Amino acid sequence: MMIKILTVIGARPQFIKASAVSRAIQNVEGIEEVIIHTGQHFDDKMSQIFFDELSIPVPKYNLDIHGLKHGSMTGRMLEGIEEIILQEKPNYLLVYGDTNSTLAGALAASKLHIKVIHIEAGLRSFNMNMPEEINRILTDRVSSLLFCPTETAMKNLQNEGYDHLDLKTFNVGDVMYDTTLYFSQLVNWGSPILERYKNQPFVLCTLHRAENTDNLDRLRNIIKGLNEISKSVNILVPLHPRTRNIIKELNIEINFEIIEPVGYLDMLGLIQNSRLVMTDSGGLQKEAFFLEKYCLTMRDETEWVELVNNGYNFLIGANEELMLKMFNEVFDKKLTDGKPLYGDGQAAEKIVTLIQEYAS
Repeated sequence: MMIKILTVIGARPQFIKASAVSRAIQNVEGIEEVIIHTGQHFDDKMSQIFFDELSIPVPKYNLDIHGLKHGSMTGRMLEGIEEIILQEKPNYLLVYGDTNSTLAGALAASKLHIKVIHIEAGLRSFNMNMPEEINRILTDRVSSLLFCPTETAMKNLQNEGYDHLDLKTFNVGDVMYDTTLYFSQLVNWGSPILERYKNQPFVLCTLHRAENTDNLDRLRNIIKGLNEISKSVNILVPLHPRTRNIIKELNIEINFEIIEPVGYLDMLGLIQNSRLVMTDSGGLQKEAFFLEKYCLTMRDETEWVELVNNGYNFLIGANEELMLKMFNEVFDKKLTDGKPLYGDGQAAEKIVTLIQEYAS
């Protein structure tokens, strides 16, 4: 039996995860994958470079939907994906993570009685003010195969009664761990950005989450703290275009170094060369851990609770005083005793095997 999977991706973290799973699909017979790119991340530095570097199959469809409010974006994606489902007639629709693209794909498929596969299921921040939390909860509920990255994620689903629903849940490990292991061996250390910063200490920082960028007090506090830290060490910030525009519109003074977004391989290199990672990203918290770096997370909660519980990641919110305190505690310290929290690096292969098993 040939299995047809329609995969929906749209944002940088999904491109990274898809590289592992698509590679695993290509290594087996009996599965055809058709990719839809919603266009949620459309800038070449946020999108095309990842397809080029990670050898992701070229999407058959590109919906080119971006820059809209949540409702408009999700609605237009849902409409576009629905038309493609009717045309392609897949056995499964596969989604990753917690973006608007994720929710739109899951809703479109479930309403057409196509089984949904959710990779990175079961994650919870327990903050319903985050659009990502709404997306991941709703996506889990309409999915048939839920692939969890951690035991915590499995327990979240059990606590919500998923053991009593007509679906299957599995702890397969984290596909981002697969990807980090694979691509960290392929970093081009001679690239211009890595050459430029190879001999100087720096903190790597990203800042893009709406709870920080759309809240003026939080944004000012975070930037004030970063400005203070930058007096003692260079802070390198590959800045999301949306965040850059907000800072410019508000005329907030910046004393640290802003650079253009970088590709995945350069980002892995920057993490490895950094002395500390600071972020409000979900994925970068894990990549820092995988590459043995401590992380200060500029959020009030995280779905990656095992990193906090084991002392590898520290939640500092938008608290300038706490930011400076934790920076002084962990800057330039090596994380060498990391526990195997995210599987064995074979999550993608396990996912593909299980899809074949439950499709037969």
